[in-house]
Amino acid sequence: MKVAVLDIGKTNVKVALVDMESMAEIAVLTRPNRVREGPPYPHFDIDGIWDFFLDGLRRMHAEHGVDEISVTTHGACFVLLDEAGGLACPVLDYEYDGPDTLVQEYDAIRCAFEDTGAPRLPMGLNVGAQLHWLVETFPDLRERTVQVASYPQYWSGRLTGRFATEPTSLGCHTDLWLPREGRFSDLPERLGLSMAPLAAANDIAGGVTADVASITGLPAGTKVRSGIHDSNASLLPYLHRMPGAFSVVSTGTWVICMSVNGEAVALDPARDTLMNVNALGNPVPSARFMGGREYERIKPETSAPMPADIDQVLDGRKALYPAIETGSGPFGGCAGGWSDDTMTPGQKGAALSLYLAQMTATCLDLIGARGPVIVEGPFAQNELYLDMLAVQVDRKVLISNTATGTSMGASMLCAPCAGSELHLSERHTPRGAPRLSAYGMNWKRIVKDRNTVVAIDEKPIQ
Repeated sequence: MKVAVLDIGKTNVKVALVDMESMAEIAVLTRPNRVREGPPYPHFDIDGIWDFFLDGLRRMHAEHGVDEISVTTHGACFVLLDEAGGLACPVLDYEYDGPDTLVQEYDAIRCAFEDTGAPRLPMGLNVGAQLHWLVETFPDLRERTVQVASYPQYWSGRLTGRFATEPTSLGCHTDLWLPREGRFSDLPERLGLSMAPLAAANDIAGGVTADVASITGLPAGTKVRSGIHDSNASLLPYLHRMPGAFSVVSTGTWVICMSVNGEAVALDPARDTLMNVNALGNPVPSARFMGGREYERIKPETSAPMPADIDQVLDGRKALYPAIETGSGPFGGCAGGWSDDTMTPGQKGAALSLYLAQMTATCLDLIGARGPVIVEGPFAQNELYLDMLAVQVDRKVLISNTATGTSMGASMLCAPCAGSELHLSERHTPRGAPRLSAYGMNWKRIVKDRNTVVAIDEKPIQ
């Protein structure tokens, strides 16, 4: 069976075709995920994504054949739909700061962290804050909105005509979901909005519409799965295949750390820890930072650092300190930077990789992660990052050998028993472990001395 996965990341949009027998991606098409600046506000290029999807499905079906379709998208995105199933308003980019203008009003109605597991975040990172700002800013929007769909279910709905909401997206710091109780919070009712019906990630949303079949050449009624939040797509292959405690680090624009069967710890909203919900509907302690965005913002123009660059950084204790993206992560609200602006590009590249590993290890520690650490996505190719992470966690680090863990995980919504063997390789402790360990200890000491953690007035959640 061949599954076409529509994969929307914050930075890029992909169509990947996965052969479920070999568990290999046999075709991938990619385009940037462009944001239109407005009016009326910065919003995603929904029509451009839709045209790209249809063309990708047409090409992949013509070249290889497509048996089913699955969907995975980034979080912090919901879609307001009108009576005809069209957009009641453009789909707001969660990095727009409009919702910050109504902070006090929203804080008065949002649910407590101990109930939702969702920390209070800036801009539109809390979906509830997005929805509140929209309906208060555009007075006729409530009346025009018939239902609100989560982002993966918007796309599966557009393919089939049946829209829904789903727990992995609802559990992604939205303020809309109670993860322990498995139900909506009362926030949608307070906002005067109706949520689309609930579906599980692997539910069949329906068959493709006649229009979609005509444009793509797909057989009428080709099955479409409801869809899943992208970090949970990365986690899904391991839920039934990894015994005991383990954690998954999904890397991309966001680095999302998720702990399964780890130590029970109190989650701290001041450190951007949260309670996600996995594809089985179970709460998952999580922490994250915008590692991919930080990398793109600050990376030097030259290629990977040379061994001499790494030696000079380790011996000279040259470093990058948190945070670069200050709106989220375990050191949110704190302005960091290079310890030495005169570092060469090679030295900065080495310090950047070490920084990303230290931030990842901090996130894993905050959520009580135990057992092997599985690294998915682009950072799985960064050897210095993996070496430092292995030293800092002092546990087995396993590297996913698939190019896009999100697409592979989403494909398994169609065939959960596919790929019975996990394609993982172990990152052995490097020979320079003592030097990396000493560097890490010094980094932590300096970060602590800089008082980089900013407390907020919310209670930790057990």
